[in-house]
Amino acid sequence: MRSPKSFVVAVRRYDGRIAIREQAWHVLWPKLKFLRWPIFRGAVVLAESLHNGFSALKFSGEHGLPPEEQGKAKKPGASVSAFLAAIFSALVGAGDGEPGQPSGQQPKPDGASSTGSDLMLALATVVMVAFFIGLPHALTWLVGRALGDGFDTQSFTFHFVDGVFRVLILVGYVWVLSKTKDAARLFEYHGAEHKAIWAYESYKPLVVGEAKPFTTRHPRCGTSFLFIVVGVAVLLHVALLPFVPKLHDNAFINQALMVLIKVPMAFPIAGLAYELQRWSAKDNCPAFIKALTRPGIWLQGITTKEPTDAQQEIALLSLDRALAREEGRPRSSDGVTLYETFEKAAA
Repeated sequence: MRSPKSFVVAVRRYDGRIAIREQAWHVLWPKLKFLRWPIFRGAVVLAESLHNGFSALKFSGEHGLPPEEQGKAKKPGASVSAFLAAIFSALVGAGDGEPGQPSGQQPKPDGASSTGSDLMLALATVVMVAFFIGLPHALTWLVGRALGDGFDTQSFTFHFVDGVFRVLILVGYVWVLSKTKDAARLFEYHGAEHKAIWAYESYKPLVVGEAKPFTTRHPRCGTSFLFIVVGVAVLLHVALLPFVPKLHDNAFINQALMVLIKVPMAFPIAGLAYELQRWSAKDNCPAFIKALTRPGIWLQGITTKEPTDAQQEIALLSLDRALAREEGRPRSSDGVTLYETFEKAAA
């Protein structure tokens, strides 16, 4: 869980104890104030979520897995599905909450840990560009070659079909991921996170019994954010890219250059999507905006599952600690604290 100034990770360890790490929210590029402005902040939130998400996943692996399992997990290529689940886990936090604010209390991770998170962030970025920009464009180009002249990057149809492929790839990605063992508990904890947030936003006590009746779907979920990103990308690509002239006589190079144009467009697209999602979560949002963002809520039917009470306890603990730090009454100092039971951690 994160709040404007704090970042808390709670993990139920393999030995039954609970590990809670509390720290200041790790802000990227804190001196560039304009990156916190509307439109700009969406892309920054996405980058921060990936960066800090991989840090949280590393921590959860260190405490949640027994030593023998940790050795297997660190082997290169041990599990492709685990890496894809890790990317999704880091991404789903992108739509939630406000961008972090500098606090002057940021932890200083050791060099190896920081380098590992940076490498994972770089690899995840490459995978996302390949999956959600390169692959749909390549598939659309192949369709165009099969259909013949008139179906190229200067036609509106090309970019519409590219958008359809992009939606199908996103839905297919989360559906295939949902069938893997690595994602099963991830989606249950994702549901627990949402129930905890609903309880807080409904002014309910942060206890399992109060959180349980709420839905696992939430309008500010990162899943919805990803779907809105795809929708905004389709609209902007259809509106703008047909007017880009042919960039090279060689067809393959021309397509590669078009993909390179799309990559920097992802930043303003993420920014617009972030503002649109925030707007759609408000009570006074126009009905047609809510309707446009509703498919992202439907997609959460795949990416969230009903949690167990034990999983719900972890989500509530994490949220409670983050809120306490925001209110200036932290439960413990920066760092990791171990508790024998949930009751002791809650107390």
